[in-house]
Amino acid sequence: MSDQIVDGRRARGDASRRSVLARATDLASVDGLDGLTIGRLAETSGRSKSSIATLFGSKHDLQLATIAAAREIFIATIIEPARAEPRGVRRVATLMRAALDYSRDRVFTGGCFFVATSADIDSKPGPVRDAVRSAQADWYGYLTAQLRFAIGAGELTADVADAEVIAFELIALDEHANSRSLLFGDDGAYALAARAMRRRLVSAGADEAMLAALA
Repeated sequence: MSDQIVDGRRARGDASRRSVLARATDLASVDGLDGLTIGRLAETSGRSKSSIATLFGSKHDLQLATIAAAREIFIATIIEPARAEPRGVRRVATLMRAALDYSRDRVFTGGCFFVATSADIDSKPGPVRDAVRSAQADWYGYLTAQLRFAIGAGELTADVADAEVIAFELIALDEHANSRSLLFGDDGAYALAARAMRRRLVSAGADEAMLAALA
C-alpha cells in the first residue's frame, strides 16, 4: 500500500473524528458525559455505531476524546485571544469577557461545556473526572496567575494571597451567569455578571480604564 493511500485514509479518518467530536462536545454540553454514548451519538450524528466505535473504541475513550476536544475549543475561544493583551488586569478583563461571550454565544448548545459536565462526574472518581478536573484546574490557575501578576505589578492593591479569592469570585459570577441564562433563557445575566466583575476588580484597586473589556 502506497504512502499516498495511507495518508489519504488517515486524513479522512481525522476529518471524521473531528466531525464526530464536534457533535459529541455539543451533545455532552446538554446531556452530560453520562449521556454521551456511542448509540446516542450515532443517533444524533447520522453515523453508524460501528463507524463511531472504529474511531473511538469505547464509551470511555469517546468521553476522554470529547473532553480533550472541548478543552481545545475553550483554550482557542477564551485563552488564546486574551494573550493579545498584556499580562495583568487588562488580560483578566479580556479573559472574563471572553468567558461570558463563550457561554452567551452558545459555542456549545448547553452553555459552558465544563460547567455542564462537572455536575455529572464530580462525585465519580476515575480518568473521566480527572480529565475534567485537570481542564478546570488549568483555567483556575491561569486566571489566578494573571491576578497575582497584576498585584505584583501594582495594578491591584489587593494582597497576593487574595488572588485566588478574586479568581474564585470572578469564575463564580461567570458560572452563575451561564446557569441563569440557560434556566431563564435571558442573556441579561451576562451584563449583570460583567458589571459585578468590574466592580470587584475596581474594589481591588483596578484602574477602570483597564477594564474596558467588561464595560
